[in-house]
Amino acid sequence: MDTRRQPQGSPSKYELWKNPCHNESREQEIYHSDERDRGSASEDRSGEFVTGNDGQALIPTGVTLHSSELFTDRVTMSNVEEDRSPIPTSSSPSGPTLVQIQLKFEDIQYKVTLGNRRSPSSIFNKCKKTRLDQQRQPGAEKVVLNGVSGSLLPGEILALMGPSGSGKTSLLTIIGGRSRGKVSGRVTYNGAVYTSALKSRIGFVTQDDILFPVLTVRETLVFAALLRLKMSHREKISRAETVLRELGLERCQNTIVGGPFVRGVSGGERKRTSIGYEILVDPSLLLLDEPTSGLDSSTALKILQVLRANAQVGRVIVTTIHQPSSRMYYMFDKLILLSEGQPLYFGPARDAVDYFASLHFEPLLPMNPADFLIDLATGITSDMTVPPELTKKNLLSDHSPRTEPDSQQKTETKIDLGEEEDQRQLVLKLLRSKYRSNLEGTVKEKLRADDVVPSELKAAILVKKSWTSSLLFQFVTLSRRNSKARRKDYLNVLRLGQGIAVALLLCMLWWRSELETEQDIRDQVGLLFYITIFWCTFSMWSTMMVFPMEKNYLSKERAADMYRLSAYFLSSTFCDLLAELVHPTIFMPLVYFTVGLKGDVSAFILTMLSIYLIVVTAQAFGEFFGAVTLNFKTVGIASAMIMLIFLLAGGYYVKNIPVFVGWVRYVSLVYYGFRLLEKVQYSPNQTYNCRGSGGCIRFEECPVFSDLSLDGGFSDALALIIMIVVYKVLAYIFLLRV
Repeated sequence: MDTRRQPQGSPSKYELWKNPCHNESREQEIYHSDERDRGSASEDRSGEFVTGNDGQALIPTGVTLHSSELFTDRVTMSNVEEDRSPIPTSSSPSGPTLVQIQLKFEDIQYKVTLGNRRSPSSIFNKCKKTRLDQQRQPGAEKVVLNGVSGSLLPGEILALMGPSGSGKTSLLTIIGGRSRGKVSGRVTYNGAVYTSALKSRIGFVTQDDILFPVLTVRETLVFAALLRLKMSHREKISRAETVLRELGLERCQNTIVGGPFVRGVSGGERKRTSIGYEILVDPSLLLLDEPTSGLDSSTALKILQVLRANAQVGRVIVTTIHQPSSRMYYMFDKLILLSEGQPLYFGPARDAVDYFASLHFEPLLPMNPADFLIDLATGITSDMTVPPELTKKNLLSDHSPRTEPDSQQKTETKIDLGEEEDQRQLVLKLLRSKYRSNLEGTVKEKLRADDVVPSELKAAILVKKSWTSSLLFQFVTLSRRNSKARRKDYLNVLRLGQGIAVALLLCMLWWRSELETEQDIRDQVGLLFYITIFWCTFSMWSTMMVFPMEKNYLSKERAADMYRLSAYFLSSTFCDLLAELVHPTIFMPLVYFTVGLKGDVSAFILTMLSIYLIVVTAQAFGEFFGAVTLNFKTVGIASAMIMLIFLLAGGYYVKNIPVFVGWVRYVSLVYYGFRLLEKVQYSPNQTYNCRGSGGCIRFEECPVFSDLSLDGGFSDALALIIMIVVYKVLAYIFLLRV
């Protein structure tokens, strides 16, 4: 319910949107006139709610914003009406385009189905089921949001407030079209429902900053500009530099972003980088989840000033916020107060306190309006008055009366600890019923009354944006970014030292080995099997964690249609492959010529190619398993078990495997890799035991090779190639669900 008084003859915000002839100075005049009216009204009321410690004005009259260079750098507003005056823009002909959006959502309901997992205590306490336990039964549905409605015009900031678990983030994801649960109700953007065409019109800043920790701030924004903007290369770099400058990130532009395990920029700088990452493309709708969480009040205020400046160009901004300061609170245009998924208030933020005062919920001491509202949303009524209907029914005790400055007797409530939960629910029940009777009808009526949207704007948001660049450009750019983001893994001294140390150990253990006896052959075959095991595990483990680690980055960037999944997959495979081939290139020459393997050049080349093939197959298997699980714990435990099975069925430990488990060896990459190395190193006509009494024995008659034909090797190489293709395709398919 918008009860905010407006100077006579001044246009509403909706009229300003429809008629841009009222310039920004006129809007500021209305804003400050409104402040004066609000201030005089508060003076007339004795004992009125006061913010701040010094009793100064309710609303800050001067907020220093960033310069407008960022927001006038080719921001083209789509005309709302044919006779609308054009908004001044810069002369850049190919910058990002901002399409104004009128956002509406009505009767949003969101349910989730509880999982089937049971806690151990539930097994032994089946007879002790409370009402909450019954609601948590497997398969039961939990209502996260119920009957939430609201609307926003271009240039407005909506704050979603409420205690933890009230459904703020769920509502934000629904507005952004990213919810996958059971959602009912209607969300429209300029009168149209959500489609994939809106992906590039919506920016989403998550609570946790999803940025590559080892990239610098500048690299983060430049790569985002290269992949997300459709303009020349020079203009993309210029746009990134403009955002960098206007967000005040110049000083830290060459510092890595950092993360939980890597020290980088400060929390405020990281959050501004996340915001810059999204506003690069001038989204029409900017959504932020707890943008001030974990920041000090000064840094949080700077973040809100950035958002306020963004809204002034016609962008719609929706943000969840837990407990803003007084100065921050009055920078919001509208507010939705949620409690346990149900709305308690929707309307102008500055009118929220007055609305609850009309319901006889008033603070008895000066406090931050956000603190007052959060207390109400949790049902806590200490240090505030309560409506008479609660005290008359003796539902809340009134043992501590307190006289207000206007000499009217009000009651300060005291909650009996034994009945605290029931009384809290009574307060929330009253607030919900008051919302339905006082506000809900007005909100829905206004939603339908303002349902006229110009056809040009409705058509503009339905235009599907094409990819900003070609597949080749995306592949090259992502390859550059991957090589920078993973350079510490690629240049890991420990991994390089591990390979060299193992090579030296093998050289000492198999130094100048001979093939004179059957035991000598068994020893050398054991060396080949170990080399196969080492490179299978080495390559598999290095690539298995890539997709679980980058799952959040991939999900975020795919949600914004930043690039093709094929470009990401190919670039990831390419970069990892180049890094993986370096290690065996160093390893094998050290081992090969010191352990007595076949001395001719052709055999060495074929051995190197076989090792490369084993490495690529292991890499493909690691990518496949990482894409299937996308979970660190699962991928670690399950892969160890699978690799153990592959080793046992690899053809070295057990020659005669029972028929009912014989199929295992044919899906084992160790089995085919080991056989390939044996066929490269040994030939059927090669002999041993020539000094013995029985004379020379051909290798094909040796018991070591009883289950193997030493001819060829093409079939084993082909099997590994087929495995590479199958594992790669399956990995790509499983990544589609991210």
